[in-house]
Amino acid sequence: MKALLSTAVLATSLALPVAALDLNDMNAREREAFRAEIRAYLLDNPEVLMEAIAVLEERKMAEQAADDVSLLRANAADLFDSVGDWVGGNPEGDLTIVEFVDYRCGYCRKAYPEVTQLVADDGNIRLILKEFPILGEQSEASSRMAVATRLALGDEAYKKVHDALIAFRGEVNEPAIRALAADLDLDGEAILAGLERPEIDTILAENRALAQRLQISGTPTFVVGNQLLRGYLPYDGMKQIVEEARDGG
Repeated sequence: MKALLSTAVLATSLALPVAALDLNDMNAREREAFRAEIRAYLLDNPEVLMEAIAVLEERKMAEQAADDVSLLRANAADLFDSVGDWVGGNPEGDLTIVEFVDYRCGYCRKAYPEVTQLVADDGNIRLILKEFPILGEQSEASSRMAVATRLALGDEAYKKVHDALIAFRGEVNEPAIRALAADLDLDGEAILAGLERPEIDTILAENRALAQRLQISGTPTFVVGNQLLRGYLPYDGMKQIVEEARDGG
């Protein structure tokens, strides 16, 4: 707001005599007249405020993008090479997308079919999923089930559970885990036995610490090339970001 007001004051002051621009050398009457002039100018030219807001937003976005590039470079190993993450799509793809996901997040569920379609349509995307449960107990329980499945039964089983959990609306408890595992033809007892493995705590803690370093506070969040995308983006928008990343954008 201070930057916005400063921009508006500067724009208004251009119409005033040079002597009136010394704000530190005004008496009370001159200061009141100056304020009245600013108000009148902005009322007559409201587009000045819109222009100032646009400039301010562009500047903030540019600064955020530059900060994001630095953050991604500093955390590249933890983003792209962590042994705790499931890697799918084309493991040898020329572009990697990292998704921070919470199974109880409505926008993660909305993004799921579109990300799946994008990876399938493209054929050259390496997809990394980072378990990031931030929406409470059931988020935590869902991620623990997913990671326990991967540790006990492997990547293919994890993907089955991931796909099921992203659509699952019920409570993730012992009976539900058994039922889900049975529906997916997986060993439910092996999954249940591994829910409290310390490796799960380590993986989730590392993902939370990484998210904090990257200033990620919500899901879904995507890393595509040198861009951090905080929030849901429709298929066409994601596709455009992928094309820009391949072009070096």
